[in-house]
Amino acid sequence: MAGHIAVLGAGSWGTAFAKVMADAGRDVVLWARRRDLAEAITEKRENADYLPGIALPDPLTSTSDPRKALDGAHTVVLGVPSQTMRHNLTAWAGLIDGDATLVSLAKGVELGTLKRMSEVIADVTGAGEDRIAVVSGPNLAREIAEEQPTATVIACRDHDRAVALQQACTTGYFRPYTITDVVGCELGGACKNVIALSCGMADGLGFGANTLATLMTRGLAETSRLGAALGADPMTFAGLAGLGDLVASCSSPLSRNRTFGARLGRGESMAQAQSAAHGQVAEGVKSCSSIRELAMRHGVEMPITEVVHRVCHDGFDPGEMAGALIGRKTKPERER
Repeated sequence: MAGHIAVLGAGSWGTAFAKVMADAGRDVVLWARRRDLAEAITEKRENADYLPGIALPDPLTSTSDPRKALDGAHTVVLGVPSQTMRHNLTAWAGLIDGDATLVSLAKGVELGTLKRMSEVIADVTGAGEDRIAVVSGPNLAREIAEEQPTATVIACRDHDRAVALQQACTTGYFRPYTITDVVGCELGGACKNVIALSCGMADGLGFGANTLATLMTRGLAETSRLGAALGADPMTFAGLAGLGDLVASCSSPLSRNRTFGARLGRGESMAQAQSAAHGQVAEGVKSCSSIRELAMRHGVEMPITEVVHRVCHDGFDPGEMAGALIGRKTKPERER
């Protein structure tokens, strides 16, 4: 296929995914908001701000000009945070080729509209569902950039597009699978950020493996309930975009959401935790509110999400989290 792949967003995950596709033999142009960062990536072959020490391959170049990044791009990968997706894409939409595949790396649900990222992309660009793909899975950027073996899921209603994207990012260390369940893939990615916050809080409070396993398992259950209400395939949550992403995000210190939650659990304020994040976005802090509202709209009970929302936005003490969850009314593990 003629042309190149544009990756818009030079944070850690955008840069890591751009590296994957360049390692797969594709020509990649990475857009960075700051001109100095774009120049450093092209000239020094390193994104020292987000992935220091990682050598970037020659097929990857960078620019701060979105026109240069998008001109002739047959695939556009969107690596910006979920809550800024609409704003950024509005500025770029007129520059995107009318048949380009649009790929979301963002994991979240938009505040206000309660839309998933593929829905936001469709809103802004007018693209049909068959042109929009989603990437999700146990994809901690630093480990991928270091070429540690991992797998991911590419979800698209158009199977052929998913396969084309699969071929564009298959390397000796990165193995993508394809599915058509976009809804399940997106919900798994968005909700795991919230559950990772709860696991971080539990760790910061000094709780051990039993507590973390409980939060992960029951977090997956509430994610699956929301998915069922929105028409997702239940099996998606047992795969890489569900369980796989959840385990990585809830257990690794590289997870921004887990790390943010741990700071809260240790007694830091929201402001202190945000300051310590040094500009890195913990998506679950905002998405917990939109996911909570989406669940309420569909009559789905999500107690862990509810508690995380209360901690992040209502001043609820993380130390009271265990009591709030354990003290709920007893019931069967699986509803009949």
